[in-house]
Amino acid sequence: MSEIDRLYRYKNLLSSRRAMGRAELLHELEVSPATFKRDLAKLRDRLNTPIVFDRDLGGYRLEKSDSTELPGIWFTQDEILALMTIQSMIEQLEPSILGPKLKPVRKRLDDMLNSQGLDTNQLTQRVRAVHAGKRNLALASFETVAKATFERKQVRVQHHNRQSGQSVDREISPQQLIHYRDNWYVDAWCHLRGGLRSFSIDAITQATLLPKAAKEVDLITMRMELDGGYGIFGGRPKNWAVLEFSPGRAQWVKHESWHPQQVGTLHADGRYTLKVPYSDERELLGDILRFGAEVTVLAPSSLQQQLSSELAKALKLYQV
Repeated sequence: MSEIDRLYRYKNLLSSRRAMGRAELLHELEVSPATFKRDLAKLRDRLNTPIVFDRDLGGYRLEKSDSTELPGIWFTQDEILALMTIQSMIEQLEPSILGPKLKPVRKRLDDMLNSQGLDTNQLTQRVRAVHAGKRNLALASFETVAKATFERKQVRVQHHNRQSGQSVDREISPQQLIHYRDNWYVDAWCHLRGGLRSFSIDAITQATLLPKAAKEVDLITMRMELDGGYGIFGGRPKNWAVLEFSPGRAQWVKHESWHPQQVGTLHADGRYTLKVPYSDERELLGDILRFGAEVTVLAPSSLQQQLSSELAKALKLYQV
């Protein structure tokens, strides 16, 4: 029996009886007095298990508490290490927002690892999240939108449209939060426009939680509506982009996921052809441009023309 299984066995035994004597526990668990002593210390000190010795009953029992379960969660060392790694990444992802919320959990994980002789400071220093293109996010707006999403409430927001420069007040029913390319978005039913929209949360300057229940939208239907096309500017696809990458660039791109429905073909000469559906070409054009001469747009012709126009405008900036 593994240690973690044995510790769970203590809980099961003591939960099923008023009290158990030391000799009975040693027999049931098949442990030595020394192991029994170590187990008790671990259960009390590390796992906060309320085991007490009752002199009147002549045995060990669980102290009554408001909870029907033992406090805390029990993990193996590997599980704790995995959780610490994930938490370190989350804290770096959004330190001002998620860090304080996870602080109590972090303390428990630190204590568990330290009790096993592991240095938690060393672990956190070995995990690093690098951000690119991350925009500043207002804590109040994020928390209000997240609360409305999880509690299924409507929220009144003031959203700033960067393209038009206008700010519009509207009521939305949040459906899901999206973390995409280092920034947060909310997919929601917009009551002003009467349809599904995706909003960048960093562009929400004000957010007020409303008592009204959120309008429910079938998640599968919503994802078909918003996630069908390429990138954050989703929607039902209007076309497929066919891109051909050079043999040198293909070594990276062939391992990348651009869209759930993408189709990739690696050719004998090393070239790589990638087909992705799109509904709004803005983000797709930006991603194509970053590959420079390493990619060619084979189709559709409308995308070729837009790319050619963008390259011509860029070239004019550098002509003497």
